[in-house]
Amino acid sequence: MIIILPLDENKTDICVSFGRCPFLMIYDTENNSTEITENSAANAQGGAGIKSAQFIVDSKADALITVRCGENAAEVLNAAGVKIYKPEGIDAEHNIALLKDAKLSPLTHFHAGFHGIQ
Repeated sequence: MIIILPLDENKTDICVSFGRCPFLMIYDTENNSTEITENSAANAQGGAGIKSAQFIVDSKADALITVRCGENAAEVLNAAGVKIYKPEGIDAEHNIALLKDAKLSPLTHFHAGFHGIQ
């Protein structure tokens, strides 16, 4: 399973912003590998959530752990079968462990989006 999390500047905490997070953590449960990549959508003038969601789909992710997500990005993720979960606290590694143990709840509330407003 491939799990993706939006990360803050410190690269260990989950960022409250999905589309405009500075980094994305890609964790592969099959080989216990972690990759951290810059979020190329972070500085987009608009559509950052959709661009981030498309990156997740292109990465063949199975799950996203995020504090919040816009409706448009959620539509992209849901259409691709990516499960969206809300974290317990902000520690990325802890939340990966919780998801592996099936202890995270699905994220079910999606906001209308910020449309360029941060």
